[in-house]
Amino acid sequence: MFEEEFDLENRIVSTSYTSEDAETDTGLRPKTLSEYIGQEKAKENLSVFINAAKLRGETLDHVLLYGPPGLGKTTLSSIIATEMGVNIRITSGPAIEKSGDLAALLTNLSEGDVLFIDEIHRLNRAVEEILYPAMEDYSLDIIIGKGPAARSVRIPLAKFTLIGATTRAGQLSTPLRDRFGVTFKLELYTPEELALIVTRSAGILGIEIDRDGALEIASRSRGTPRIANRLLRRVRDFAQIDNEGRITERIASYALKKLEIDELGLDNTDRRMLEAIIKYYGGGPVGLETLAATVGEEAVTLEDVYEPYLMQIGYLSRTPRGRCVTRAAYEHLGIPYSGGKNDIDGQETLF
Repeated sequence: MFEEEFDLENRIVSTSYTSEDAETDTGLRPKTLSEYIGQEKAKENLSVFINAAKLRGETLDHVLLYGPPGLGKTTLSSIIATEMGVNIRITSGPAIEKSGDLAALLTNLSEGDVLFIDEIHRLNRAVEEILYPAMEDYSLDIIIGKGPAARSVRIPLAKFTLIGATTRAGQLSTPLRDRFGVTFKLELYTPEELALIVTRSAGILGIEIDRDGALEIASRSRGTPRIANRLLRRVRDFAQIDNEGRITERIASYALKKLEIDELGLDNTDRRMLEAIIKYYGGGPVGLETLAATVGEEAVTLEDVYEPYLMQIGYLSRTPRGRCVTRAAYEHLGIPYSGGKNDIDGQETLF
């Protein structure tokens, strides 16, 4: 077994939002749709919906944004508010513990304002039910008193736009999901799109970078702008020491090699997880709980943090019998492929 536990907080290719991201991302976030790079289909449709709502003098319909973390859901919500010329209030599902918390947020909104709820799938069910009439009728139903003396009071609200963001759209209840008039799925970015983002961020941070250097960073960023910006900051450190502050393909490749991030964006943690399945379980299948015990990590963390990208690139598969490493992963790790117990070739049926 691996004695060293995975260090999730300090993992540079993690899609989780860190304190370092908070310090620098504010200045890097685009402010308008024209500055926002990527997600072209969503941008085109969103531009139409925003302009049409402004022409009619109406609030924008409620918007649901879903997709993997780090793709810009919070940024896009702020852009929507800016384009509509209104204020935005930002909160998250776990932060709204009681119906009174939601009522306080809603009653303080002005006409046309945007309320952004991140991780909306984690809303308390009682809080969620308060949200239904607010979204449909722009009103708040509150029960005053208890027992036989209890009575319902309806409080009118200013018309607002709710923007919900989630990484797990399937966990949203049907009644809540159906109340969103506009739904967008954010896709992983291409290396070319990420290279544009890296170049833009470098300009804002005052970093000199050439096209090949930006593309080298982008190709190892796992399709995620948050990771791309984080890698840019780390590569900048190496460039300042070894290349007079200029990021080229050579210095980017050197820096990322030092950070143990390979050409596909896999870090040491990803490789150790794959090697554990190969070494101890013949490439799989192995159950999630068993694998979690082997690598010293919680099962939910493996499932939510580590597995998605490995599955997207075809290195890991979920089968009815458990997790399996594919032939492509063997080849990437430089381990001879002997067929394993499951004799797979990356063609398993996912569930």
